[in-house]
Amino acid sequence: MPPLYGEGRPRNGRGGVQLTRRAALAGVLSLAASPSRAAAPGTLFVSHPAALAHDPGPGWPDSPERLRAVFSALDGPRFADLLRMEAPSAAHEAVLRVHAPAHLARLEALAPKKGRAQLGADVVMSAGSYEAALRAAGGAVAAVDAVMRAEARNAFAATRPPGHHARADAPMGFCFFNNAAIAARHAIDAHRAERVAIVDFDVHHGNGVQEIFWNEQKVLYCSTHQSPLYPGTGAVTETGAHDNIVNAPLARGDGGAAFRDALKTRILPRLDAFAPDMIVFCAGFDAHLHDPLGGLRLIEEDFRDVTLRAMEIAARRCRGRIVSLLEGGYAPKDLAASAAAHVGALMDA
Repeated sequence: MPPLYGEGRPRNGRGGVQLTRRAALAGVLSLAASPSRAAAPGTLFVSHPAALAHDPGPGWPDSPERLRAVFSALDGPRFADLLRMEAPSAAHEAVLRVHAPAHLARLEALAPKKGRAQLGADVVMSAGSYEAALRAAGGAVAAVDAVMRAEARNAFAATRPPGHHARADAPMGFCFFNNAAIAARHAIDAHRAERVAIVDFDVHHGNGVQEIFWNEQKVLYCSTHQSPLYPGTGAVTETGAHDNIVNAPLARGDGGAAFRDALKTRILPRLDAFAPDMIVFCAGFDAHLHDPLGGLRLIEEDFRDVTLRAMEIAARRCRGRIVSLLEGGYAPKDLAASAAAHVGALMDA
């Protein structure tokens, strides 16, 4: 596979403007926010080769091959106009807006210099995991910055490890830092967003996001997920302290019709009424028909559809601002096709 950004440097499409660091992106593309969606130049793709160094070991579902498949799928002519940027390492300040200091300190202390460390039944660190996790969080922050500053119309961050299971004080379910929560809190604290909506279509419920924002009026969390399934949360009755949680559980075997009905009747009306200043996707593609960790039967077109429906609301409510963060998806070929459908929809805004 060719280098992600050609000699490790972000670029605009295939041979466009070289963007050597975050400041260069701002210098080349910075535009004052305005009501016109046309002001923002395009879709930003954020990742980093360090994400491949998170290697929990043979047989582990969250393997580096997942991301290699996504990189390959997004390297074709269809995606030549993507703006591309390397994910920076997150500042501790951004992580600590969401996570307890002891959590950050523990992960740093337990990060192995070689080999692997088992942090729990479903969390394994390798020598490259800590940097990968910091860059996953940093990529989420950088994507928010670009979208909120109108340097990009929307963004997709393809990083790993994923994040939506991570609790404020503990890793969980392959996740170290809660990237979506970090993104939402950064939009609120650094960009003065009044309302941020998180839409999660991973096959597993994002218990960490729900727990972190249970008592937060400025964040709406909406989730479609299979139930019963790990982690066992996400019942319809779990609505948050301010009616700011919307769970739409699906049954094993449900496919596109049930998924789209849940969106139409439960998720999208609440999303529209909330009138967010930005939408964050927890973009998990493990609800795919062929994914080994779930039992739903979605196909690529279903992921494109949810993207387009949310984009319609974003166009009305928040100048099209969407930041999408990769979560699950453990059949690399189908993950790549689903991510391509999702990103293609973002580019079609």
